[in-house]
Amino acid sequence: MGEKLLIATGDIGPNRENPDEMFNGVRASLQEADLLFGQLEPCIAHTGTPAAQCRLPMRCRPESAAAIRRAGYDVISFATNHCMDWGRPAFFETLELLQAQGIRTIGAGADIFAARRPAVVDLDGTKIGFLGYNSILPQDYWANEERPGCAPLRGITAAVPREHDQPETPVRLFSWPHPDDLDAMLDDIARLRPQVDVLIVSFHWGIHFVPAVLAQYQRYAAHFAIDAGADLILGHHTHILKPMEVYKGRAIVYSMANFALEEPGRFFEGKGELTQSKSHQDIAALNPDMKKSRRQMPVDSYKTLYVKCVIDEKRIKRVSFVPVQLDEGAVPHTLNPEDPRFGEIVDYMRRITADQKLDTQYTVDGGEVYLIRD
Repeated sequence: MGEKLLIATGDIGPNRENPDEMFNGVRASLQEADLLFGQLEPCIAHTGTPAAQCRLPMRCRPESAAAIRRAGYDVISFATNHCMDWGRPAFFETLELLQAQGIRTIGAGADIFAARRPAVVDLDGTKIGFLGYNSILPQDYWANEERPGCAPLRGITAAVPREHDQPETPVRLFSWPHPDDLDAMLDDIARLRPQVDVLIVSFHWGIHFVPAVLAQYQRYAAHFAIDAGADLILGHHTHILKPMEVYKGRAIVYSMANFALEEPGRFFEGKGELTQSKSHQDIAALNPDMKKSRRQMPVDSYKTLYVKCVIDEKRIKRVSFVPVQLDEGAVPHTLNPEDPRFGEIVDYMRRITADQKLDTQYTVDGGEVYLIRD
């Protein structure tokens, strides 16, 4: 049987005349994978009308689906906060285009039952199962028994005054997973666990653009998932790297950040410039580095990585990451250890991990950075 390599990346969404060029700087690296997983951020469609509740309706050209497949992707989560940006026609067109390329999709479907349905891949006798959920949810983007959308893992937030007897004094924020959604996820894991050797849960979640900070509901959900039987947690959405954690011997990757995702302006179909829109200015206020950057996202948004998992004897034996840099055109490039940017990303991961009081050890060996190693 031998070792098999799973590679996972963060958000993808090529939207240009030649979508294949988005993957040229990482194509050779991705082709090492026996199984490649990614998160699709925008719709892939030419149909639809923008939803009233979305800030930036995102869709890319239909030919992007074939480019994603040519890059090697086998499994894609479409549990994204942009899944319903262009309405039901674009939502279904996206799923149909991906499935026509032979790409398995998770986290979204025609109803809640389809959205919660796992993808199971057999790698020479080792069965690997994937489940996908979304915590970043514009109103009605999540599926129910009668409506399409994504599989939800909603977060509940409470603001508690530091001095309970003093009105309008500073508050502390707390968050936790919605009990109904958490129970549904745990039921999904319980059903899938006997059917697979390796169980992977993907979450679209977290606090976007703010360095380091993890929301409490993320830690709760990740730990509950592993306690229930998950072997690996893969996070995305935040457009910036977040810490990693090893919990009970399993890796939690809180955010793999952007990977092959266009700059926001390439999705803007409104009047004028994206940077002058009120919605973009609200987001820019989250990170002071947005003012320093000559681009449309903070400087940290151009540091990224991909995750490597070595699977042998029907279990995950090693988990590592490889630093990646996004160039001026948002195209990812694999970094080698001699490149100073390789070390900068490793140092960045160590810094944000310590900031969140996690004791994860990152060990550099050649061109990889290990979290778990047998």
